[in-house]
Amino acid sequence: MTTAAASALERLVDRHPSITGAEIASELVPPPQFEHASFESYRPDHDFPSQQAALDRLNAFAGAWRAAQRPGGFFSRKRPARIELPGVYLDGGFGVGKTHLLAALWHVAHGPKYFGTFIEYTALVGALGYAQAVELLRGARLVCIDEFELDDPGDTMLMTRFLGELMAGGTRVAATSNTPPNALGEGRFAAADFLREIHALSSNFETLRIDGLDYRRRDTEGHAEALVDDAAVEHAAATLAGRGHRVSLDGFDELLSHLSTVHPSKYIKLIDGLEFIALTGVRELTDQNAALRLVAFIDRVYDAEVPILASGRPLDEVFGGDMLSGGYRKKYLRSMSRMIALTTGELPPHD
Repeated sequence: MTTAAASALERLVDRHPSITGAEIASELVPPPQFEHASFESYRPDHDFPSQQAALDRLNAFAGAWRAAQRPGGFFSRKRPARIELPGVYLDGGFGVGKTHLLAALWHVAHGPKYFGTFIEYTALVGALGYAQAVELLRGARLVCIDEFELDDPGDTMLMTRFLGELMAGGTRVAATSNTPPNALGEGRFAAADFLREIHALSSNFETLRIDGLDYRRRDTEGHAEALVDDAAVEHAAATLAGRGHRVSLDGFDELLSHLSTVHPSKYIKLIDGLEFIALTGVRELTDQNAALRLVAFIDRVYDAEVPILASGRPLDEVFGGDMLSGGYRKKYLRSMSRMIALTTGELPPHD
């Protein structure tokens, strides 16, 4: 590695981002891959009528917002479509378009409106405090929650209370829950679990079941790619940096240690501007706290579509011990799938 190439490389461990409540709220939008999602661009599989039925029902759910966009708007004599319940829950397996439909609903809605994963909302509460987070989102027309986590009773109770306060003020809520690609056949539909866990609000939600096959047809037997050794990662990172790309290079253990000092709500700022992330010395994890921080970090990297170059153990094999048979199994499986995509070129190319 030349001195010039080395100097062009950045290090995540040198970044100490700060973020305000307003900045956190500004990040609560659909990820780039769903920036232009619409009801019109959703392609229901006619072998599964529930997909068209869900599309039609969400169009009806969005009726009030659509009515306001038609000529005459709020001054039209025609009364906007009635929304029977303030909440809707999209229940289905992986790859049937739940997130696409959720983002399409968000795009139709009038602001203020927010879109984020369950983890992002709990990070918001953790960063700002409960009262300030409620105040920040109070008055929102719509709150979309993708991948509602059902495996942490404390966080679920927190979010139930949080949503209850917002819905009491007139906010509409739309949600999905996570069914990862590596868990086909297990927990495929989660409506009963979702409604049980948010029992205080369950009567406010209409459930839309979406059957179907994974439209991406991903190879769930694939594995994350790892370069032959640390030197290969360093050379690849330096080459990319020499071509003008913004690349970070960090040791795996050093990154994990640094993540413990940064609130998860700031992870998006931690990777701001990067085009590639390079990691050396990836190893199996036995500390569950470190593993969960890595999951949260990978979620932000995946949403930002930043490819990862790594050496050592393949990233999808880092969750050791009993992690994959424990309470956070779904989180780990989803993260494994995302790490496979981030290391195998399934993301849009940068060149």
